[in-house]
Amino acid sequence: MENKWVRAAIPALLIHCSIGTVYCWSTFKEVIANQIGSSTFVTGWAFSLAIFFLGMSAAFGGKLVEKDIHRSSLLSCICFTVGMVGTGLTIQFLKGAPAVILIYLFYGCIMGIGLGIGYLTPVKTLMLWFSEQKGLATGISIMGFGLAKAIATPVMEYLQNNFGISMMFYVLATIYFIMMFAGHLLLRKPQGWVEIKDDKQSNFNIKALLKENKHAFVKIWLIFYINIHCGLMLITYEKQIINTFFGQLAIIGMLISLVPSITAICNALGRIGYSTISDRMKDRITVYHIIFISCIAVSLLASFKLIFIIIPMLMVVNLGYGGGFSTLPALLSSHFGMKNISKIHGLALSAWAIAGITGNNLSEAILQASGNEYRFVFMTAFVLYGVAFIISRTIKAPKEIPA
Repeated sequence: MENKWVRAAIPALLIHCSIGTVYCWSTFKEVIANQIGSSTFVTGWAFSLAIFFLGMSAAFGGKLVEKDIHRSSLLSCICFTVGMVGTGLTIQFLKGAPAVILIYLFYGCIMGIGLGIGYLTPVKTLMLWFSEQKGLATGISIMGFGLAKAIATPVMEYLQNNFGISMMFYVLATIYFIMMFAGHLLLRKPQGWVEIKDDKQSNFNIKALLKENKHAFVKIWLIFYINIHCGLMLITYEKQIINTFFGQLAIIGMLISLVPSITAICNALGRIGYSTISDRMKDRITVYHIIFISCIAVSLLASFKLIFIIIPMLMVVNLGYGGGFSTLPALLSSHFGMKNISKIHGLALSAWAIAGITGNNLSEAILQASGNEYRFVFMTAFVLYGVAFIISRTIKAPKEIPA
């Protein structure tokens, strides 16, 4: 069947709902650390490496995606599931430093490459099928990435509790291989679309991109980076923040169990909501203005230790975090056109790679220096969101959308 749902939306969701489970790391990081005899800080670098390789493989894999989406979707499927199986085997048979190194390799590097290529692969295809609703199209796909955490977390906890951490990885690797391979088989560009092959496209490089529209790209990269960086500063410490502010209340157990699901849903809703709204706006950068203003407000209020604002703050930050991802491809296409969008989008995702290293580690440094005072984390986020808003205000709408 040749239609936009079967050939674009469904395969995109199958791929993104699989790879989005990278954000379930907090669900099993302590179990892995205990199993291999290491600390959560040391093993935590596996997650940072996964995000780093995600961003960098997307940045340098754009050319492969433009050339052959079927090759790239298959590569993503293989790398992601091999990374999961390798992680499970490592946990089952090794301890100490050798186990840590191999988890960095499998979960961080190999799985990270599968994440980056898989994240990028369906995006252009979606925008081609949904040519009049690019924001909705990318929102559908990237919503799957955000929703994956809410879906997978209870499944992971059940598998861990009943079969063990290694078996969890084996079972999930099997399920995700089936899902991603089905997405690989279904994914197809519109029948009439033919990739334009010319000298400029084949010689596409960073210099050519920056020469074409240097200032707009640099500014978009910066606001995208700051949004991810601030999001990771707060999102990766959700449980600790809730413990700190609600630890003396009887409802703490219920709050801790509900907050990850609530924020994961907000993340997914932000991805579909903000990108869809952008379709109705004259200039898609307006969505980022809304994101930054809302995040500035809640992070400022949270810095005053207003207990009633903490959970709404985490919800608003997750909404903006997800919306920043889903609105990015359509924003880039309005400035650079569709011809090289996979390469340009991939290059922009290098911001994700760097934010994956800096975001949660900056929070860790602030907490250690301040004696676990989260208000300094909130104040830092407030300042950075403000900087991002100022930069976003200087991005001018393109006079005409390139071909």
